[in-house]
Amino acid sequence: MVEPGVSTRVARYRWIRVIPRRSLALDIVIAGLFFLLLLLVDSGSPATVLVLVGFAAALAVRRFSPALALTLAWLAATGQMLAGEPVLGGDVAVLAVLYVTAAYAGPATRRAGLISVAVGALVAGVYLAVAQRGVGHLGTALAQGDIGALVWSTAMLTFVSLAVLGLSWTLGLLKRSRQAARDSRFTQYRAEQEQRQAQRAVVVEQERNRIARDMHDVVAHSLAVVIAQADGARYSRAQNPDAVDEALITISTTAREALGDVRILLARLRQDVVSGPQPVLADLDRLVEQMRGTGLDIHWTTTGTPATLGSGAQLAVYRIVQEALTNALRHGDTSRTVALRLDWTTDWVAVTIDNALRIAPSTVAPGVAGVGETHAVEIGHGLPGMRERALLAGGSLTAEPDEGYFRVAAHLPAIMAGPVVRPVQATDVRA
Repeated sequence: MVEPGVSTRVARYRWIRVIPRRSLALDIVIAGLFFLLLLLVDSGSPATVLVLVGFAAALAVRRFSPALALTLAWLAATGQMLAGEPVLGGDVAVLAVLYVTAAYAGPATRRAGLISVAVGALVAGVYLAVAQRGVGHLGTALAQGDIGALVWSTAMLTFVSLAVLGLSWTLGLLKRSRQAARDSRFTQYRAEQEQRQAQRAVVVEQERNRIARDMHDVVAHSLAVVIAQADGARYSRAQNPDAVDEALITISTTAREALGDVRILLARLRQDVVSGPQPVLADLDRLVEQMRGTGLDIHWTTTGTPATLGSGAQLAVYRIVQEALTNALRHGDTSRTVALRLDWTTDWVAVTIDNALRIAPSTVAPGVAGVGETHAVEIGHGLPGMRERALLAGGSLTAEPDEGYFRVAAHLPAIMAGPVVRPVQATDVRA
């Protein structure tokens, strides 16, 4: 997480931080006012002024470069002790520098700040204890005698200095911890937002695929039937005029059914729950008769006793058979029989559709009668849609060419979720 107004540029040197120019300008102004105030309070020798300049400079660059600020603070404090200066108001700048070393600096500078707390507290304790005796050197203080009092005074002043300096550094560390916790929460929030967006995108994509699949199943099947009936009526108009009326009736019925299905699909784009009947196993008879009406020869066989299927599995069986028969009409050899087989067990139903592939005459091998290349199977929404329906119903599906035929084989589980639904057609039927 980037602080508001903080530049995202990378600093050229590791010992400086990239901060907004306004923040740096504000720190310089504060340091300048601090220096002017100290001149009024701690006015004295030129050495005092130099010490105050050092502390003001450390205060000015404390956020821009904590390492540089710590160095300047040490130089100013050392100069103060060498010059024998008493405690100055500029010493407050040390607290601000220690704070930023813990709050904003890198690991090395942060550790250097902690070491400065310990060393600075000891040095300050010794310096102040010696200064209390009115002398400028430790040797002179020792020569005065009463070493016990000097040690006790040094210990107490060191403890007080350690508490003050340590508190400043600890507050900076707490600031850093709070910032890290805030960044962690923000990162977690962003991750959750991205996860929700990804989930919504997946749901939307799944819904689009489902609608595209259903639209393909309905429209492709209906248009294939309409085209086949229209072509058949046109060719048989002269020999059998009555066939034209039958074809027009089939076309009208198919178009109305397709229109109703398309309206249901369009309603799914506007609401989550859709009212309207979905195909079941009992509708397979009407589907097969409709496809036979296009001139497709279908041999339907059923073995075993139909088991109970849930509504999802029934819809899957219906759509798989519908898509397979539509593909047989569009891409297969319609002069040969299409085999539809339903094999029932107590736990499963196996659906198999075999149709002859159309042979490309230009690719027949010379000298070998009846052998040639088949048309490549087009991959659109059909085959992936059938596989997805089978998987969603808990089953499996394979669709592949096999020795001049194209076979669709689905294996779907029976679910004890209601009464047994059986197609009217339960015996071998030949169109």
